[in-house]
Amino acid sequence: MKKRNAVLYTTRGAMVGALYVALTWLCSVLGLSSGVIQLRISEALCILPVFMPEAVPGLYIGCMLSNLIAGGNVWDVIFGSLATLIGSIGARAMRRLPRKLIWCATLPTVLANMLIVPMVIILAYGSEEAYWFIAATVGIGEAICAGIGGVALYYMLNGSGIFGNGKL
Repeated sequence: MKKRNAVLYTTRGAMVGALYVALTWLCSVLGLSSGVIQLRISEALCILPVFMPEAVPGLYIGCMLSNLIAGGNVWDVIFGSLATLIGSIGARAMRRLPRKLIWCATLPTVLANMLIVPMVIILAYGSEEAYWFIAATVGIGEAICAGIGGVALYYMLNGSGIFGNGKL
């Protein structure tokens, strides 16, 4: 039985990672992930650790692969992925929140990206913009994708039966 659980855990984590890569690539092709406000729809998946712990490594590896595929600077690959890892661990820690407060589970992702990604953009890519300006624009994109998108995904999945009985 334990081997079956390990296979299920690994498979679901890999599926989350693959979905993250596919959605990030789609956003890149559509031009949503560049510009003043970057929109990575894949960040909505950072709510998934509320449902399953295997989403944490899946999101981390998916983000790392996305940044590698996009030709990101080594610092972007490392620290951009670290921001997603921190956010997903934070979401997992908040899994027992009441439904009306589930939006709080998206805050670690938004905040981690707001604090880490501006430093990457400035140091790795030589941006001349001020740190707080970049933090604000990254925060807006994260609030839209991880915040609003994550909460919408939560309500679509909760009660759907996909995760056992769907009750948290």
